[in-house]
Amino acid sequence: MRSAEHRRLAQQTGLAAELHVAELLQAEGWRVLEHSWRCPAGEIDLIVVRAGALRFVEVKARAVDAVGGLEAVGPAKQRRIARAAQMYLDDYRGPLEEAAFMVATVEIHDGHWRVEFLDDAFDAE
Repeated sequence: MRSAEHRRLAQQTGLAAELHVAELLQAEGWRVLEHSWRCPAGEIDLIVVRAGALRFVEVKARAVDAVGGLEAVGPAKQRRIARAAQMYLDDYRGPLEEAAFMVATVEIHDGHWRVEFLDDAFDAE
């Protein structure tokens, strides 16, 4: 079982990773619409848009030797994100040409951050 201190540190690391990913996406022309967006279906780490393309971004901060990429976002998590994304889309009024899911994996090692993006990471079911 994880201690309260371990959980607190993991939450802080996760939040820092989300902010770092948001900065990287903004540098590539994405506009952050939402951060830690919550609804009854779940939470989406980041929702970003660029030129009519909307992305629902799941950020996974991991140690270098941990599971990364899409493997870190299993089928149950994908379904929760997809349900939350649908709730967001139900109320979205901006121009929309496409919507997809993106996974950003963040490896943190000795104070260095390495981020990989997997765009159009999975299909909603």
